[in-house]
Amino acid sequence: MIIDTTEIQAINSFSRLESLKEVYGIVGILGSILTLVLGITLGVLVIVWLEREISAGIQQRIGPEYAGPLGILQALADGTKLLFKENLFPSRGDTRLFSIGPSIAVISILLISKISGQQTIRAARYIGQGFVITLSHANRLPVTIQYPYEKLIISERLRGRLRAAAQSISYEIPLTLCVLSISLLSNSSSTVDIVEAQSKYGFWGWNLWRQPIGFVIFLISSLAECERLPFDLPEAEEELVAGYQTEYSGIKFGLFYVASYLNLLVSSLFVTVLYLGGWDISIPYPPVSEFQHINTKCQVFRTIIGIFITLSKTYLFLFISIATRWTLPRLRLDQLLNLVWNFFLPISLGNLLLTTSSQLLSL
Repeated sequence: MIIDTTEIQAINSFSRLESLKEVYGIVGILGSILTLVLGITLGVLVIVWLEREISAGIQQRIGPEYAGPLGILQALADGTKLLFKENLFPSRGDTRLFSIGPSIAVISILLISKISGQQTIRAARYIGQGFVITLSHANRLPVTIQYPYEKLIISERLRGRLRAAAQSISYEIPLTLCVLSISLLSNSSSTVDIVEAQSKYGFWGWNLWRQPIGFVIFLISSLAECERLPFDLPEAEEELVAGYQTEYSGIKFGLFYVASYLNLLVSSLFVTVLYLGGWDISIPYPPVSEFQHINTKCQVFRTIIGIFITLSKTYLFLFISIATRWTLPRLRLDQLLNLVWNFFLPISLGNLLLTTSSQLLSL
């Protein structure tokens, strides 16, 4: 039997190539996860620093100034402190459900940010149903709130989780109706197509001007979903200490703390993509089709500008959210639910019907 060495070398090179592809695939996945985690960590650090500085300015006091330059590392110091604190477990609760609750809250919001961010434009283009998947992940949050307290009957904690579930489920309905209106207006539920539909007409083509009622409802409902003042009834300090988070300590409490700011960051990205044109700057770039290398540089420059524009719009909404928290008083529970069921739900439903009618008439 004659063994052809050329065939053996070809088989070995093919197997090595397949192994390298698998290694590169794993490295790519780990790299994307690391990039996502680092980006979100930096985003949370900036949000916490902004909230403390803005609240200090509103209250005319001095904000954090010792941990890092201008106190920007104060949130990192707080997280390190929580990391080394003792984790306590309730005697009457299910410890397994109690432990996975904060993790599910953070993971759900990370999955949402993977769809809504500009870093996943290619994935959103292929998925084509970006916001449908995003809303399905967002619906896990009320379940997360219910998990840790399944066997607890402490009045403050029970009231906190019931308030959180009622508020989250109620305000998801007008949010979903507003997203459906935007999808109908753009003829797509892909994040990329929604931004491209707005960029066709420049600044005045943003959905902020085409859907002003939906923008106001989405803005207020997003604050309610994030449980920010004046909608922080699930963890009202004067009534419930910290609501459903009272039983947590150490890093588990820190995860809920991070999840709340992640939720605010993702809501800001939603507003940017849906109503503020996303990464569109509405300024045409000069054509440089004569030189390919200049074209490549222009694409890189366009990407950098797009990321900067997206972050600028996102942090503009964050500033509005933070200023709202430190200027408006808290609503009562009946006022909170009456607002959504008596006003937001019929108005958002009417907005959806008007959008559908206008799209049908334009066919």
